[in-house]
Amino acid sequence: MIPDLGKYADTVLSAYGASLILLVVLVAFSLVRGRKVRAEMEKIEQRMRRDG
Repeated sequence: MIPDLGKYADTVLSAYGASLILLVVLVAFSLVRGRKVRAEMEKIEQRMRRDG
């Protein structure tokens, strides 16, 4: 089911690979950043409850 890419197979497959790696890195970065922001927001909310 893989199409015949001829002499460009290496280039096309490496581009697909690089794209997949970049997507994985971006998703991982977003998840890590989201956890950090959520933790910071919880700290701020706790301070607001104590001070309020």
